[in-house]
Amino acid sequence: MAIVQAKKVKLTARRITNLQCPQDKTRTYLWCDTVKGLGIIATAAGARSYIFQAKVNGKSMRLTIGDVKAWSIAKAQAEARRLQTVIDTGNDPRQVKVEQVAAKEAKATALAQKQVSESVTVAEAWQAYIADRSSSIKNGQPEWGDKHKAHHAYFVQAGGEIRTRGRRPNEPEKTSPGILVPLMTMRLADLDSKAVASWLHAKTQQAPTTTAQAFRALRAFLTWCAKHETFAAAVQVGACQSDEVKKRIPAPQTKKDDSLRRAQIKPWFEAVKKISNPIISTYLQGLLLTGARRNELAALRWQDVDFQWKSLTIRDKVEGVRTIPLTPYLEHLIAALPRRNGFVFSSLTAQSGRLEEPRNPHNKALAAAALPALSLHGLRRSFGTLSEWVEVPAGIVAQIMGHKPSAIAEKHYIQRELDLLHLWHVKIEAWILEQAGIEFVPVQAGLQLVKSNTA
Repeated sequence: MAIVQAKKVKLTARRITNLQCPQDKTRTYLWCDTVKGLGIIATAAGARSYIFQAKVNGKSMRLTIGDVKAWSIAKAQAEARRLQTVIDTGNDPRQVKVEQVAAKEAKATALAQKQVSESVTVAEAWQAYIADRSSSIKNGQPEWGDKHKAHHAYFVQAGGEIRTRGRRPNEPEKTSPGILVPLMTMRLADLDSKAVASWLHAKTQQAPTTTAQAFRALRAFLTWCAKHETFAAAVQVGACQSDEVKKRIPAPQTKKDDSLRRAQIKPWFEAVKKISNPIISTYLQGLLLTGARRNELAALRWQDVDFQWKSLTIRDKVEGVRTIPLTPYLEHLIAALPRRNGFVFSSLTAQSGRLEEPRNPHNKALAAAALPALSLHGLRRSFGTLSEWVEVPAGIVAQIMGHKPSAIAEKHYIQRELDLLHLWHVKIEAWILEQAGIEFVPVQAGLQLVKSNTA
């Protein structure tokens, strides 16, 4: 755009009022003789505006200052001088204006976000957190599994629902509110280290293990909030980091005596084998003979059982999938189970189609055998403990149970084939059966359909 050259005059109100665009033109100009670049443009439509014209980096530039009715001559001259000053400092007034508008909008947005975030409750931010993390995909796989989602839902459940699964001794008929519920009604901005410490003090006395799990979930939640544009202005990310909080975090605890001793193997088997439901009986024996986690084994499908190559494919909660040996006695028990649906440990009453709650039959079996309390996880712990009687290499047991390798050699160099695991696993099973007084001679197992009680 070339700079328009025209005669410069002193700008007066009369001259501006009398400035009219000729009929044979679309526009005409009037230029100020005292301020460089300042002029007035009049169009055929009758509009008249102050303009500023100059060169920026060797190129012509024209800006509209404003309508002559809105700007006085003095203010227009001052604005023209300001624009020229901007150019003299090496800047483009147009870019400066864009940046100023962007900064103003950003400030307004930040203020609005701060106002929103300061009023948001922990529950509202928690819902956004759960939705975000539940939909997150990493390497083509969901970052959160169903069990992880269920844990977070359990921490904030409203409670008051009738329990549909087996109850522990002295457990109320209705579910209790989740352990994080007391924090949910707070403003996110008020969730500081003092509030967290007070919550820990109250809940640790009731349920230390669950409180420790919920605390880790809360800490991850606050870290996420600190990175989220909506909640970052309000969250106190250090709420879980103070010394007062750290000293109240429950230390990890392992249940004492929550495993079978050698002398208890026989009465345990005798009682469990008498359970009228063969699916539950086999499942409980399977927990002890494989060291699998309770939900890993309960989710076992028939397609995961390879009778030809003697293996079980376990849906590992840590690694995703692991393959372990199918030992002779367990194969014999599984082969006798009915194929009622896709699950090995099926149920006709549970909505999932698989065994959900075997604790009550197990507890009754323990009572009948005069054995002390033993959790289902205690059966997994028993497998690892009893394996030491057979002097099995620790890495073998860890691989069967699905524990992460603990040494450099285990992590990077030792990759045991299933046949080697099978060799040792059979020895473990044979020793346990010997202690149980069970005489078992392996035979070629065949699948058969048998009648069974409903699980």
